[in-house]
Amino acid sequence: MSLVGDYDELLRALDLPAKVRLLTGASFAALHGDPAIGLAPMTFSDGPTGVKGQSMSGGPLACLLPNATALAGTWSEELLLAAGELLAGEAVRQGVHVVLGPTINLHRSPLAGRVFESFSEDPLLTGKLAAAYIKGVQKRGVGTSLKHFVANDAETERQTVDNRVDEATLREVYLLPFEIAIEDADPWTLMAAYNAINGVTATEHDALLNGVVKGELGYHGLIMSDWFATRSVAAAAGGLDLVMPGPYGPWGQALVDAVAEGAVAEEAIDDHVRRLLRLADRVGALGSPRAHPEDPPAPDDPQRRAQLRDMAAAGMTVLTNDGVLPLGSENRIALIGVPATDTVLLGGGSSMVTAPHQVSIADGLTAVLGDRVRFAGGVEVRTTPAPARAGFVTDPVDGRPGIRVRLMTGDGDELTDDHMADAQRIIGFDSGLAGPVGRVRLSARLDHKGPVQLGVLGLGSWVLTAGALHEEFVVEPLTGIPGEAILAPRPHTLIVDLDGPVVVEAELDLGRTEHALVGLIARPAPKTDEEAIADAVRAARGADLAVVVVGLTDEQETESRDKTTLALPGAQDALVEAVAAVAPRTVVVVNSATPVLLPWADRVDAILAVGLPGQEGGHAVAAALLGDLEPAGRLVSSWPIADGAGPAWSVTPEAGVLEYAEGPFVGYRGHAAGRAPAPRYWFGHGLGYGRWEYADARADLAGPAPRVTVAVRNLATHTSREVVQVYFQPADAGQPVRLVGWAGAEVGPGATADVTVECDARLWRRWDTSAHRWADLDLAGELLIARGLGDIRLRAAVEPNGNLHRA
Repeated sequence: MSLVGDYDELLRALDLPAKVRLLTGASFAALHGDPAIGLAPMTFSDGPTGVKGQSMSGGPLACLLPNATALAGTWSEELLLAAGELLAGEAVRQGVHVVLGPTINLHRSPLAGRVFESFSEDPLLTGKLAAAYIKGVQKRGVGTSLKHFVANDAETERQTVDNRVDEATLREVYLLPFEIAIEDADPWTLMAAYNAINGVTATEHDALLNGVVKGELGYHGLIMSDWFATRSVAAAAGGLDLVMPGPYGPWGQALVDAVAEGAVAEEAIDDHVRRLLRLADRVGALGSPRAHPEDPPAPDDPQRRAQLRDMAAAGMTVLTNDGVLPLGSENRIALIGVPATDTVLLGGGSSMVTAPHQVSIADGLTAVLGDRVRFAGGVEVRTTPAPARAGFVTDPVDGRPGIRVRLMTGDGDELTDDHMADAQRIIGFDSGLAGPVGRVRLSARLDHKGPVQLGVLGLGSWVLTAGALHEEFVVEPLTGIPGEAILAPRPHTLIVDLDGPVVVEAELDLGRTEHALVGLIARPAPKTDEEAIADAVRAARGADLAVVVVGLTDEQETESRDKTTLALPGAQDALVEAVAAVAPRTVVVVNSATPVLLPWADRVDAILAVGLPGQEGGHAVAAALLGDLEPAGRLVSSWPIADGAGPAWSVTPEAGVLEYAEGPFVGYRGHAAGRAPAPRYWFGHGLGYGRWEYADARADLAGPAPRVTVAVRNLATHTSREVVQVYFQPADAGQPVRLVGWAGAEVGPGATADVTVECDARLWRRWDTSAHRWADLDLAGELLIARGLGDIRLRAAVEPNGNLHRA
C-alpha cells in the first residue's frame, strides 16, 4: 500500500532512539528496518557502470556498462534513459532498492582521477543527461543517488580538502547540474561529498543542504553522506538525513543526547525520518512489498549483450579520419598494443563490477576477421602489473577461468571457499561470515612454459609457492593515506621460468588490517620496450594497415588518486611513431575515458576514441571500425594540446585549500576566452561517418529561451547521426560562452533534415552576488550553431532588444 502523506502517523509510533537508529546504516550497504511501522530494510549498491550488489568485490554477476563519459559521448538523452532502465532491471534482479549514481561532478581538470565516472565538463550537458538516467532508473521503482554534492571534482586529499569557489561560479557552474537534475527528474536521494566548500564540510553545509537544496529547490528526497564522510552530530542540523555506512558512526546515542540538550531540534530528526520513509515508500520497502512484473534479462543474455555493444559504439568518437575508416573486411591487420588484449573496460575504485565476461579489442576483431588479424604485442603500459587475466589462469578446483579464493580466520579455520573470475578481491566488508577474516589464500593453475611474472597485490605478510618456488615476504604500506590497503595496495613480483603446468598459491596473513584489496599477479614476462617496438614494426610492414591500441589504465582512471600528466604511460607514443613511419596506413584506437596527449596525431590516418566500453567493448570497437555501427560520439571534454594547457589544471591543494581561481571559465569556456591555448580537440568535436552541410538557420526568440532550427544535409554515402550544438556568446566579456542546447538527428546519405534545438532558459541568467539571487542575462551577444566550438557553421547576432540577424 502507499502511505504517501501519512508519514507523521508512523513518526508518532517511534520514540527518539528508534528514530535516530534509522538514520545510520545497518551495515556497509543496507539500512535498518522497523517491523512496528511496516518498514523493511533497504539495500544500496554502487551503480555508475553497473549494479555491483552489496559486496565490495566478488559480488553477483552484473552487466558492465560503458563508463559515464562513453555514455555521455552519445549526447543522447534517449540512450541515457535506456541505460537507466537497464540498470533498474539489474537492481530489481538483485533486490537492490537504490543505485548510487549518477555521478555529476564536472570535468574541471582533466587530471582528476575520477573524471571517467562523471559525464562532462559542461553543466547543461551533465544535468540533462543525468536527468534522463534518473528517469530511466526510477520509472521501475528503483531509487537513484545524485552525487557527489558539491564541487567534488578531484581525488587529492578528497576527505579533507577545502574547495574555494566564488559565489557566482558555484551557482552558475557547479550547482547547475544538480539543479537541472533535481528540477527535471527528482532523484530520490542525493549524496553529500567528503570535501568542504568555502570552509564548511559538505555533510554539514546548512546554507547548501537546507538553504539551496531543500529550500530554494524544494527537494523532498533524502540526503545521505558519502561513505564515512559524516564528521559529527552537527550534520543532523546542517541538512544531512542519513549517515552511511553503519552500524557505527558519529550519530547514535550522541545524536539522541544532542536533541535532549537542545543542540539539535527534534523537528529536524522528524524531517530526516520523514524523508527516509518517503524513500522507502517510493522503492516499495514500506507497507506491502512491491511485486515486479517481469524478470530482467541476465547479464550474458544475447539481448543485453547487443544492447551494451550498441551503447558502447554510439559513444565512440572519430577524432580524425582521412578516409581509412570504416575499414574494409579484406584488410590484413597488424594489431598492436597491450590494450588490444588487455583492454581496459572499466575504471578503478568503488564502481567496479563483476561482469560475466570482458571482451577485448583483439577478441572482438578476431571474431569478425579471423586470421586476417595478427597481434604483434606492445610496450608496457602499467607501473603496477594488473591481476592475472581469466584464461591465462584457471581455478585449480573446477577448471573455470579465474582463481580460487579461500578466506580463513587468523587460526586457519575456513570461512569461505569461492571461485572468482577476477584475480583480486576486497576483504573486510563480507557479511554473514562465522568470524573475522585473518588469512587469505589465492590459488590458480598456469599452463605455461617459459618466463612468467608472478606475484601478489596487497599489504601484509605473504607466502608465495609455485612448484619449487617458495618465497616469504612482507609488503609494507607506502603512502600512509587512509584506505591505502584498498585503494592503492602495493605489488610484489618476480620472474620465474616455468616448465609446464603448475599451481600457484599465495597466502596472506592480514595481521591487524581489517579492510584490504588482495590479488594474484601472473602473466608472461614482459619484453623490453625496444624488443616490443621492433616486433611491432616488423608486423606493420607486412600488413595492409596497422591498428595500434593505446590508452590509460586503472592506475590513472580510478577513485582515490589523480593524474600528474595527460601523457600516455610508458613508451606508447614511441610505439605509435615507429609504426606510423612504416605501416601503409595507421589507425590508432584510444582506450581511455579521459583526455590524453596525442603528439603524433598529424602523422596517423585515423584516431578513434573508445572510452572504457564495458563488457562488450571489443565487439563494439570492431563494429565501429568496420562501419557495422557508427561511432557517432562527440567529446564531452576538451582535449588539451599539452600538459598545463587548460584553464583549470592543478588538483593539488595548498595548505589544504584548492582555489577554483578560473571562476566560470572551466573547460571549453576558458579555451574560448583565451585563458588557455586552443585545445587539440574541442568539447563537442566528433566526425562520425557523415559529412555535413548546414543552411537556413532560423531562431524563434519569443519564449524564455531561443528555439533554433537549422537544415543539415548529409553529404556522405553512409547514414549518419548529427548533433547540432547551439552556444551563446554574451557580449559581456565577463560572461563565458556556454552550451545552451543541442539536438541529434539521424540522416540518410544525400538527405536533408530540419533539426530544432530547444535552448534552456537556465543558461540565460546570471547570479547577482550583491543581491544573492538570479538575474536575467543581457540578451546581447551571438548564437553559435556548431559541431563543437572548433567547427562553427553559422552565427547569428542577438541585439540588446532581442532581435536576431545574421552575423
